[in-house]
Amino acid sequence: MKKNEMILRVKNVTKSFPGVKALKGVNLDIYSGEVHALLGENGAGKSTLMKIILGMYQPTSGEMEYKGEKYMPRTPMTALNMGISMIHQEINLVPTTSVAENVWIGREYRFGNRYFINKQKQEKATEEILGRLGLEISPSTSVSALSIAEMQLVEIARAVSYDSDIIIMDEPTSALTDEEVSRLYDIISALREQGKAIIYISHKFDEIFHICDRATIFRDGEYIGERMISETTEEELVKLMVGREMHDMFPKFEVKIGEPVLEVSHLTMKNVVKDVSFTAHRGEILGFAGLLGAGRTEIMETLFGITPKDGGCVKLHGKEIDVRNPKQAIGKKMAMVTEDRKHSGLIAIQSVRVNESLAYLRKITKGGFLNQKKEKKDTDEMAERMRIKFPSMNSEISLLSGGNQQKVIIGRWLLTQPDVLIMDEPTRGIDVGAKAEIYKLIGDLAKQGKTILVVSSELPEIMGISDRVLVVREGRIAGEFLRGEFDSDEIMKKAFGV
Repeated sequence: MKKNEMILRVKNVTKSFPGVKALKGVNLDIYSGEVHALLGENGAGKSTLMKIILGMYQPTSGEMEYKGEKYMPRTPMTALNMGISMIHQEINLVPTTSVAENVWIGREYRFGNRYFINKQKQEKATEEILGRLGLEISPSTSVSALSIAEMQLVEIARAVSYDSDIIIMDEPTSALTDEEVSRLYDIISALREQGKAIIYISHKFDEIFHICDRATIFRDGEYIGERMISETTEEELVKLMVGREMHDMFPKFEVKIGEPVLEVSHLTMKNVVKDVSFTAHRGEILGFAGLLGAGRTEIMETLFGITPKDGGCVKLHGKEIDVRNPKQAIGKKMAMVTEDRKHSGLIAIQSVRVNESLAYLRKITKGGFLNQKKEKKDTDEMAERMRIKFPSMNSEISLLSGGNQQKVIIGRWLLTQPDVLIMDEPTRGIDVGAKAEIYKLIGDLAKQGKTILVVSSELPEIMGISDRVLVVREGRIAGEFLRGEFDSDEIMKKAFGV
């Protein structure tokens, strides 16, 4: 394809599911050699349209053209073979196989036949792709041995291996370090120069304005408009996405900080958490900043008993506790929203109601019998409180957008009425409107006297919502900042050890 030629046109596409109309006549024009941002809140219809383009869903009505011809793929393999691939936000790799096997999954025949695969050729081809992308990952490495960030890079390598004309990237930087993000930008620029089209889905405006040429905005399943990135502002895009002005992204309520609730002294876990000490108070939002891999998540998992501590003392309300597993943590009125909602937060094949009631079933079970009436009442009320969008409470949670799935998880833990709520990357992959709702919710919980520990890789977020910020580096607390002293440069210096 030559640069700046129309490569994909979506015209008046609708998609209906039982009880909900996900798309209401949306349009999208994609040109070769451009990076096109697709913007909208979670539930706006972005993922639904991408699944139609990829052949995972069939539209209810409307039409599409690809390279000037009618386009209506029946399966994802049809779309791949025609030159359209996607890097998914959630990792979709087979952990028990190698990097090379994941890159070429479904195309093993290129390196042999159904009886014999030439592993050496397969790994050499993988090495060439990884080298072209500047990725220092061995093709023979098992995916299970990779970090989340490295898995994300393998996903990118797999998409590039198809030599696709259109690559859809859904939150591709969600698990990447700054250095890896910079490398991804270089990859995208090279693909653009080759005449490839990139559909870029992200909620991070710094990325949108850095790498994208044009943007299409959806809201509530409808096409709202299109803007050239060089001719718009962040404020205009936010208004188009959410239908309202957003002057204050981080509403911070004045809350009186109370007595110590969680006291951690000399906490250690293997060689990852190293002599960590801090105190969190009633009504306090305590933020944990730091680089990817600094040990923030490991501190939270140790406190919640996912990985039991090796040493140190933890006190809750002045009494020493020894939490060895999450069940014990829940019994101590602790709760944790985990970093990876797909693998450790959801049961994908179960309903919204089942996923929301999981953590507090013991409270509504007596003599081995579940009080289904109370379960329905409580989960319905929580879903309304969290403003979750779904066809019904009995829908599979996998049908919900990422933002609505996250709201279900947060609602689940609120049903347990915790005193201490740990939130690890609570707004990852969530749009600006849903983020504002979650920030307000966190503030409301602090006003109610909850103690909240928040881990976030987004510095503006952690500074915007926290009363105090602890900086974690190499498994240790490297610095502490009070709200009136927040300074992004100083926080980053502590994170890097400068």
